[in-house]
Amino acid sequence: MIKNLHDTICDEIRFNTFFKKHSKDLHDFLYYKFGDHLNPKDKVQEAFIKLWENCGKVKPEKAKSYLFTIGNNLMLNEVKHQKVKLKYREKPQKHHTNENPEFLMEENEYLNKLQTAISNLTEAQRTAFLLNRIEGKKHKEIAELLDISTKAVEKRIYGALKKLRKDIKEL
Repeated sequence: MIKNLHDTICDEIRFNTFFKKHSKDLHDFLYYKFGDHLNPKDKVQEAFIKLWENCGKVKPEKAKSYLFTIGNNLMLNEVKHQKVKLKYREKPQKHHTNENPEFLMEENEYLNKLQTAISNLTEAQRTAFLLNRIEGKKHKEIAELLDISTKAVEKRIYGALKKLRKDIKEL
């Protein structure tokens, strides 16, 4: 049975529109969930390629969910790959700088505190917090992106702020 083009996202114009509408949101979601070191831009492209390859199987109303799931899975696979690479990595070379050693030490301590505090947030809190505070997305936009209520977004952000204030006194 041949599917009608309106039942799939295989139409090039429809797919291009879908790409323009959701590529930035997917990138931001992956960036805030996993960070920049795993190259979320590449994973966005790979996710859209997989969507195009399976466009006949994906209904338009399920395409966004499919896309975000694929993107998330690609990042999780990359995390696993990075863990394997870390196991076999050689010790890094020391870099020389002209900065005051005390300043570098304080900067590293602060960055470590900040990274530790953010990483200690739950995944839900971290994602909602970074989307709101760094990307500037409104609670309603985050709720739509994460497929949760705006109250849930507010609770996650409030919980993240409370925990960050507790963990980092300097902020």
